[in-house]
Amino acid sequence: MQYICLIYSEEHREPQPGTAEFSTYMQGFADFTKRVQDDGVFVGGEALQPAVTASTVTRENGKVETMDGPFAETKEQLGGFYLLDCKDLDEALNYAAMIPTTKHGRVEVRPIMIYE
Repeated sequence: MQYICLIYSEEHREPQPGTAEFSTYMQGFADFTKRVQDDGVFVGGEALQPAVTASTVTRENGKVETMDGPFAETKEQLGGFYLLDCKDLDEALNYAAMIPTTKHGRVEVRPIMIYE
């Protein structure tokens, strides 16, 4: 079954580019990606640009409205995702716990709905 691991954090709490901590942080993602690839559960994954680059689209009474910024106004923002093909939720949760963001943010794990 496929699970998406949604990576949330407060952007100012993560290690910042140009610092030694950032290099170590990014190496953690590279190591995790290699691990899930080697284990054969990696389907896909990407980092997202900062939340300030987001746009939100809605349709009210037939009129399309576009707003700057992410949909949810929260401290923690969606920063990326991994899509994993795991045997069950427990396996997906074990992998999610390895994602470096869990040290200063959260990883939400949700099963993918398959329409047949």
